[in-house]
Amino acid sequence: MWLHVPYAVAPRLPEEVPVRLPRRPATTLGALVTALTLAVTAAGCGGESGGGGAITLTITQNAISGGKNAKGADWIKNWVIPRFEAAKRAAGQNVRVRFQPNGVEDEVYKTKIALDLKSGRGADVIDIDGIWIGELAQAGYLRPLRELAGAAVDTWEGWKQIPPAVQGLGIFEGRKYALPVGTDGRVLYYNKELFARAGLAAQWQPGSWREVIDAARALKRLPGVTPLQINAGTAMGEATTMQGVLPLLAGTGTEIYSGGKWTGGTGALRDVLGFYREVYSGGLGDPRIQQEAQGRDKSFLEFAEGEIGILAEGDYFWRSVVDPVVGVNPMKNRDRVVGYALIPAARPGAGLRGQDFVSMSGGSARVLNPRSRYPALAWELLSFMHSAAAVEAELGGEARVTARTDVNDKVLGRDPMLSFVAEKVLPVTAYRPPLAVYPEVSAALQEATAAVVSGRSPEEAAAAYHHRLTELVGASAITPA
Repeated sequence: MWLHVPYAVAPRLPEEVPVRLPRRPATTLGALVTALTLAVTAAGCGGESGGGGAITLTITQNAISGGKNAKGADWIKNWVIPRFEAAKRAAGQNVRVRFQPNGVEDEVYKTKIALDLKSGRGADVIDIDGIWIGELAQAGYLRPLRELAGAAVDTWEGWKQIPPAVQGLGIFEGRKYALPVGTDGRVLYYNKELFARAGLAAQWQPGSWREVIDAARALKRLPGVTPLQINAGTAMGEATTMQGVLPLLAGTGTEIYSGGKWTGGTGALRDVLGFYREVYSGGLGDPRIQQEAQGRDKSFLEFAEGEIGILAEGDYFWRSVVDPVVGVNPMKNRDRVVGYALIPAARPGAGLRGQDFVSMSGGSARVLNPRSRYPALAWELLSFMHSAAAVEAELGGEARVTARTDVNDKVLGRDPMLSFVAEKVLPVTAYRPPLAVYPEVSAALQEATAAVVSGRSPEEAAAAYHHRLTELVGASAITPA
């Protein structure tokens, strides 16, 4: 005889757990409990029992040795797993860790993770894009870390090393769902040689949007120079939103999504679009490049060749585009010619949290599987992967901005720009809302900037955006204009 135990009775087990009962009809309650206990022990999700009484935990990431994100896969296999297993042996525990590699497109990986979580399967520790967290949490596929692993989450030493703004990458609706893996920051790059020719200071830090516009107007006097490149339009895709619209919106003290509401065609958005109009109607930016399929790449090349004065971009531009050795558009004189500044609020104190300066960041994060059989042990593995030693090992000698201040202090000393991001940008940064509808909202914002670049007024573009946003999320989910 088999008894199927519903999930409501055993919330950490598969939807139904088969329990083998004795053939004798006079089954006692004790025999039933014993049979149920054996079934509960044998079923499980997430982690599993290994040979010789070992507990097995699993890690998954969109990485595979010899392929996509190979360094990350090699780090897990060659550093994380042997060291964590050794640490547990030293503590008297027999724990094995398995790595489940992937080497697929990000959306394919996302679908796989969602299906695993929905069906109660999947790895114990899962690497995801930070922007997926809210979507997965709203679907019921993720739970806050503390609900899964208890008070040990609150006392983890790493929280003191991760700036509150960076912790936001793993926070949804005020609760911590994930540990941020790495992050980045947006700044204003500028060409010091062009600044000198325009009579501007070599050490430039604008304190308002007006000071950015004023510098661009001075640069406009230089022949063959585009004063300011701030991404606009749909051809630039998400780069328009992340490098342009959202930092500017943060500079008005506004987030695109906050308190359960989306920002519609408000005065703040009209101010952002007004900034775009001043740039492109005033001849301070090149409207043609915003419409080209490879426009962003062209802007990189033009900056590297001294044809753009100011460029709004992330630290990726510094370390991967104009790097003197490995850059796509290497600048041999980068360290002497390229300056960088914080993005100012519209005016001092007008930014998010009353800040003078703002930024936007992206990054990946790691979560726990709510169906893990060993959530406390899975948290030990997750927090071990985010220890200072592990994060430094993951870098493999590369200078990259991490979530941990102590690691950044140690590994970024050789690169003043990345140190600037870690020390000055990350404390004032913000993140995109991790919700499923965000990409469509982002596309609507891109369309609004395209409208302004092509000559429509900020008011018209904001109204069209508000209409589209209403179609996407409903009027009740929008902050009144």
